[in-house]
Amino acid sequence: MQAVFLDLETTGLDCTKHVVIDIAFKVVDLSRNQTRATYQKLVNHPSEIWQKTDPMSLEINGYTRELVLGGDAPLHIREEVIALFTQLGIERGKSVFICQNPSFDRPFFNQLVDTYTQERLNWPYHWLDLASMYWTKRVELWQMINEDVPDAISLSKDSIASYFHLPPEASPHRAINGVNHLLLCYQTLFGVRFLDQK
Repeated sequence: MQAVFLDLETTGLDCTKHVVIDIAFKVVDLSRNQTRATYQKLVNHPSEIWQKTDPMSLEINGYTRELVLGGDAPLHIREEVIALFTQLGIERGKSVFICQNPSFDRPFFNQLVDTYTQERLNWPYHWLDLASMYWTKRVELWQMINEDVPDAISLSKDSIASYFHLPPEASPHRAINGVNHLLLCYQTLFGVRFLDQK
């Protein structure tokens, strides 16, 4: 089984008017705990796209139009991702996507590789989230020690990291930093260690 640990940075929160400006993922062979591939690209968009940005989102990720000017066109990134996933055998039943927040990442990822293309290529349908994995582990722990579920709990990646005494994600946010932090949290949560690709 392979996992695509993915993170995106965007020009805002609304996938109907904002766009991906940074994509990163690492493909891990979970049966061997081996990283098979790393991918990161900035996405360059026409200047009119930047007129629709959400200033609050850009404050968090620190991106400017000038920073992504050297990025690749969305179509070029689409073709690279398709080629890499094909080469690695990323397909449904043999692979999953893992993100911090798939409800955010998936619709933006669909801007780069549309749903019908993903379906035609038999890519994984399931996008798993770290927060649910963490929640499940915590519920098991609460049940084991006969403790009630608390009235409130934060499920942010930084809160999960803090629970395990890990550092927060570096700021300003970058997609590859998000992927690396996601991997750190995942490995700590499950007590595994992924080896880098050879």
